[in-house]
Amino acid sequence: MTVRQALMRVLLQEDVNFLLTNRLPRRLVTKLVGWFSKIEQPIVARASIAGWRIFSDLDLSEAAETRFGSLHDCFTRALKPGARPIDVRADVLASPCDAIVGAHGTIASDEIHQIKGMPYSLAELLGDASDAAPVMGGTYVTLRLTAAMYHHFHAPHDLTVERVRYLSGDCWNVNPIALKRVERLFCRNERAVLSCRLNADGAPILLVAVAAILVASIRLTFLDTGGLLRAGGDRTVSISADIPKGADMGWFEHGSTIVMFLPDGFTLADGIAEGQPIRQGEAIAQRR
Repeated sequence: MTVRQALMRVLLQEDVNFLLTNRLPRRLVTKLVGWFSKIEQPIVARASIAGWRIFSDLDLSEAAETRFGSLHDCFTRALKPGARPIDVRADVLASPCDAIVGAHGTIASDEIHQIKGMPYSLAELLGDASDAAPVMGGTYVTLRLTAAMYHHFHAPHDLTVERVRYLSGDCWNVNPIALKRVERLFCRNERAVLSCRLNADGAPILLVAVAAILVASIRLTFLDTGGLLRAGGDRTVSISADIPKGADMGWFEHGSTIVMFLPDGFTLADGIAEGQPIRQGEAIAQRR
């Protein structure tokens, strides 16, 4: 057994993982990692990226750049043109991000699940019960971005973002170990609710970007925030931003989660299952 395998075996033990990633002072650790990740010093950058590789399956072969000025630059890297082909079929919604598929199902009531046996309120997640009405009877799917993944998220179809609601909160880890132990985790964490409509027919779609421990920062490409989204505190901003299918909508500065809410009339694409990896641009849902 290699040193890396031995370390990963220890870190993947549920009690140890939960202790290390959640029982520490989360906000303090997050601020420290955010500060450290932006240090632009070649030795620090190379050493921190090498350390990151020890604890993750980081693959930089598709990155647009091969050298990074800081750990932060590596976290938020762009990809080579064409690295993520987009499913252009008109009746298909593309995955907004690289992810592991999590809980999903029909939106039959206000209660949905972050993982089996751990429900949360859709109204609480969105910050306003009325926002849930357009997607009742539809489908939700949870997409977890791991720390090593490409951290940008993209438009699943040609759409218009009509409103952004930012809700400040905690920064719990969003891995399955934490999802099994922390009730209403997504409702506790910092998040941004993007209310969108498809340009073709006005169908509503909600994308909820949920931040997590460590850097825990959400950035949006179509909203001039002058900095991190959290800098302005809780707020709702009405906008009208047209974004073509596959275009960059924003990024996390560490791994996190996006929960998609689709209206009645859409179903998840064939083969979508919990635990399955999916890449940005691949089909995730289609019209019935």
